[in-house]
Amino acid sequence: MSLKSILRDLKEVRDGLGGISKRSWSKSSHIAPDQTTPPPENIPQSPWASLPPELLHDIIRRVEESETAWPARAAVVSCASVCKSWRGITMEIVRIPEQCGKLTFPISLKQPGPRDSPIQCFIKRNRATATYILYYGLMPSETESDKLLLAARRIRRATCTDFVISLSAKNFSRSSSTYAGKLRSGFLGTKFTIYDNQTASSTAQAQPNRRLNPKQASPKLPATTSHTAGNITYELNVLRTRGPRRMHCVMDSIPLSSVIAEAASVGKGIKEEEVVSSSPSPKGEASAETEREIADVSPSLLDQPLVLKNKSPRWHEQLQCWCLNFKGRVTVASVKNFQLVADIDPSLDATPEEHDRVILQFGKIGKDIFTMDYRYPLSAFQAFAICISSFDTKPACEG
Repeated sequence: MSLKSILRDLKEVRDGLGGISKRSWSKSSHIAPDQTTPPPENIPQSPWASLPPELLHDIIRRVEESETAWPARAAVVSCASVCKSWRGITMEIVRIPEQCGKLTFPISLKQPGPRDSPIQCFIKRNRATATYILYYGLMPSETESDKLLLAARRIRRATCTDFVISLSAKNFSRSSSTYAGKLRSGFLGTKFTIYDNQTASSTAQAQPNRRLNPKQASPKLPATTSHTAGNITYELNVLRTRGPRRMHCVMDSIPLSSVIAEAASVGKGIKEEEVVSSSPSPKGEASAETEREIADVSPSLLDQPLVLKNKSPRWHEQLQCWCLNFKGRVTVASVKNFQLVADIDPSLDATPEEHDRVILQFGKIGKDIFTMDYRYPLSAFQAFAICISSFDTKPACEG
């Protein structure tokens, strides 16, 4: 058989297959099924989902009010895990930490703390594994049933050091759902950057139907997977003078107006509820006057990020050391101990109480055990990142 005949036979076979495929495609495109596909059967719902909304609202409200601390507060999280209707009502009843002073859901760790009193936590350091774990509570309990909030692991690199922050003490992978962010230090260990993986869309979904004052500490977040939440700088101690470390924290995601609004309201004797809520109140005239005073301040100053600085300690002659009043929360002298207050410009005319109000304090109470107390406008994540920055080596900052 010649080569031409073989090519001719292959061409005929190809044309035949092409015609069959075209005819089959043409027929299938015009043929409709005899009957529609039956819809899938309804998925059976839990019997708890059929409770009347009024009764369900009362049940979850009683649970939320009775369980004030962990581990009992896990019952509130369990209510939100029953079904969609339970989750919706639970999210309506459970308030944010700024209003209730409680930590409930994981998103609470990215929300500002309470205004009235700080949230008290403690940090355990594990030198062998280079991990730092944040727990909720005054101090470690004997039963080891403390509520774990956040965990960080130190990873040394050639030109920097990373502290990976996670919701789990066993998984620090950046691709994991427990990844919360990281803290990165420079080569000298004097400059740090806080990276937060939270996006603007997740923040909006975490607080449904919340009517917040525009002067509150609402994070200004870009629609990206990770953003810079703040920068920490430790002052160099070139002369090797005695004294505690000095640091400045620029919180890029918190506007200065959050502290100024609180200062103006406290100076006028307005209750905190009137600052948080935007609904009319009998003291609406006082609130309007406060808003006018805030509006008189230069907008450029109010739009600036919040800056935190060390509260100045006093020298104790008898003890021969620098002292700060930690109100019993710190018991061991350490160069790592600090208290941070807002760095407010004198032209803003803030009250002396606001200048001295401690927003974050950190100190040592035992071997590898430290306390951390934070309040509005910082979140637990931001406060924890600032505190673990003190664990990095800083030979250029100490006397």
